[in-house]
Amino acid sequence: MMRFINKIAVVTGSARGIGKVIALQLAREGADVVISDVLIEDGEKTVQEIKNLGRRSIFVQCNVADATAVNNLMARTIAEFGRIDVLVNNAGITRDTLMIRMKDDDWDRVLEINLKGAFLGIRAAAKEMMKQRSGKIVNISSIVGLMGNAGQANYAAAKAGLIGLTKSAAKELAPRGITVNAVAPGFIDTEMTQKLPEPVRENYLKFIPLNVFGSPQDVANAVTFLASDEASYITGEVIRVDGGMRM
Repeated sequence: MMRFINKIAVVTGSARGIGKVIALQLAREGADVVISDVLIEDGEKTVQEIKNLGRRSIFVQCNVADATAVNNLMARTIAEFGRIDVLVNNAGITRDTLMIRMKDDDWDRVLEINLKGAFLGIRAAAKEMMKQRSGKIVNISSIVGLMGNAGQANYAAAKAGLIGLTKSAAKELAPRGITVNAVAPGFIDTEMTQKLPEPVRENYLKFIPLNVFGSPQDVANAVTFLASDEASYITGEVIRVDGGMRM
């Protein structure tokens, strides 16, 4: 299915990991994709993979916590492709530790990247989408933003805030034909989670009714749906991709 022919997508944090899988899925379905990340080498490799799929792609280095950098990202996209149809706010970091041990910088940096970064992206992209009177914005939250998690107070706060931001932006932008939704992944089998000790992984499985970890592709499938015309009457929603972890 080619749901994104003649569509331009911007995906932050897309040099590798879940963001890369999302970008590749959008490209496979016809989108031209702007890869945005702080990782230059990995970002350029992802651009080449998208070009190998027959789609146009550029890499723009961007720290999403920097308003000037985010504005430049959107300006480069407009200069190269003329429009922005899809924005996926995926960039994020973790600095996990118990609250009593958490340094101010651990708190501030996670909130800056995971929450402020999405706000800056929405603000910059919405200015162009409002002119078009169309657009799809998908924010990558987390199941942790809905249920909390010991040792992740900063991350949980940022991802919970992202859900509130999603709903507020959805209400503000709906009159201009722009939808804003969020995807909340649960335990996804990534390079980072594969490094966890096996007993820890087995313990997580006890809380997942489907008894299996999700894949980055599972997240990409949900994002692709929300970014497509098939989801045109869905806005302000949070889709959990968690194997039933919080049903």
